[in-house]
Amino acid sequence: MPKITFLSEDPNQNLTFEVEEGKSILDIALENDIELEHNCGGSCACTTCHVIVRDGMNNLSEMEEDEEDRLDTAEGLTLTSRLGCQAVVTGDCAIEIPKNVQPFRKAEQH
Repeated sequence: MPKITFLSEDPNQNLTFEVEEGKSILDIALENDIELEHNCGGSCACTTCHVIVRDGMNNLSEMEEDEEDRLDTAEGLTLTSRLGCQAVVTGDCAIEIPKNVQPFRKAEQH
């Protein structure tokens, strides 16, 4: 099974999960209580689920034209930016949630 790692500024806070191949980064985040905004509900109509792929870009689905067009409006766009709702995991990868929003489980909120 592929592994996905949600990276934190503190490497001791990184969260790694074994995941079912074929799920989107957004679906995986939500299933594991990782807070990743998704204002449009995962329909590629906004950029709030923008993530930066730090490792394993070749282990994600190919980017479609709709995603590429939408990403052009994302804040903090990088060469390895993807929309979490559109990027489907096919192998191991490491993901950063931009804007200094660190991944954490919802239960850890105060």
